[in-house]
Amino acid sequence: MTAQTDAAARLDAVVGPDEVRGTTAAPLTEELMLALAAAFVDEVGAQSREVLVGHDRGESGELVAAFSRGAEARGATVVDLGVASIDEIRFGSGYLNAPAVRITASSLTLLRAGAQEIGVDHGLDAIRDRAVGYLADGLAPVAMPGGHRELDLLPDYAASLHALVALTGIRPLIVVVDAGHGATAVTVPVVLGDAVSAVPHSAPLTIIPLFVDHHPDLPPHTIDPADPATQTDLRNAVVQHQADLGLGFDADGGRCLVVDETGSVVPPSAIGAILARRAIAQARIENPGQDLVVLHDLTVSRFVSDTIEAAGAAAVPTQVGGSLMRAELRATGAVFGCGHTGDYYFPQFWCADSGLLAALHVLAEIGFQPRPLSELATDATPYAHSGEISVAVDDLPGVYARIVDAFTGSADFEEIDGLTVVGLTSDDEPFWWFNVRPSRTEPERAPQQQQKQLQPLLRLTVEAGTPEVMVRVRDEVLGLIPDE
Repeated sequence: MTAQTDAAARLDAVVGPDEVRGTTAAPLTEELMLALAAAFVDEVGAQSREVLVGHDRGESGELVAAFSRGAEARGATVVDLGVASIDEIRFGSGYLNAPAVRITASSLTLLRAGAQEIGVDHGLDAIRDRAVGYLADGLAPVAMPGGHRELDLLPDYAASLHALVALTGIRPLIVVVDAGHGATAVTVPVVLGDAVSAVPHSAPLTIIPLFVDHHPDLPPHTIDPADPATQTDLRNAVVQHQADLGLGFDADGGRCLVVDETGSVVPPSAIGAILARRAIAQARIENPGQDLVVLHDLTVSRFVSDTIEAAGAAAVPTQVGGSLMRAELRATGAVFGCGHTGDYYFPQFWCADSGLLAALHVLAEIGFQPRPLSELATDATPYAHSGEISVAVDDLPGVYARIVDAFTGSADFEEIDGLTVVGLTSDDEPFWWFNVRPSRTEPERAPQQQQKQLQPLLRLTVEAGTPEVMVRVRDEVLGLIPDE
């Protein structure tokens, strides 16, 4: 095997359609990061310019150092943001109009200046091709290597969020915040304040922090809207402290989980509907008479589109995936976008998703009216939704074929993202629909017999007008998926 062939194989193992991601079998290494950094600087034209570099809690320190060496070797000045959430990185790229990256132990997010996404159709393939040469032959020297400086972007980031959502005048709120020992352990105290070091803003918030220490030796405490086991501490703390609500953030700060005052998780679709209504109302004030569009992915509750249309905007479904949603937000000029796992997208925030910006909107929604969050959540959850169910399968086309055979004559079929099946019901029957699609983000799972190949994950989402119909349809679909 030649050096070029070996380099190509190693990079193909980590460079996907929308991101750079390592796995246990093919981890990100310092050598790969060095080559990718040099290629990134070339692709975005960052010689003699600044590149923002942020990272997670600290496990990725060696990879950060390798990326910095590669970028500086090609003439870029590395601006070290330290531990930074993904939305802070996107903010910095837009606010400073600079290319930016975020590095974790297993992933590399790449942005052009202005928080422009880099995917295969927008430069990631070119970065991969350049990196093959650097990995095989070493870095080509430049006449003037770049430099290195540190920057605290948090004050500007926090000020920008508060400028987008005014909390002045809200009623006093007790809020439990679970930062999960992740990047939001750094951003939450600055944006919301905490019980130790209050931030000077006029909102009467009493913040009860959980897992805000971001020391790299501490184990992660991931908040996952799809995994109830990760939500226990937040839910219990809300009840214990008689809080008005709880907010939890995933590892990189992109998503927000909301818990009501009873300790119950508010479905992300309900939050999406509430925030969509707020975005439409604000857009009506700023641009009266303009036709408005709101995006939602295919697996959110039907109540989201009901709410959007009732507010006078067009509800446009999109494929599931953050990079796809951000691209569509830019392309359509939509005033808001939401996904099914607590991800919310804002055009005023460089078309990016931000857990903390979503949280500020939730605080404003609760704080400017007297009703408890549980009542608002009940109003926004009129249908029975299964959430996302993951099943390992061997034969995706076979599963699709069995579903089509089983539901032909009783449903319509759409193939925007996987397979969506919509029941043909009468006016007096409860509606139902479901979607099955392959996972784009979660790694394949190995079956119990390790000698078998890894299996792709199939995602199933079901919704109906009543819980009974939802359970019936869910179980019927699961019965068509063989237990591997």
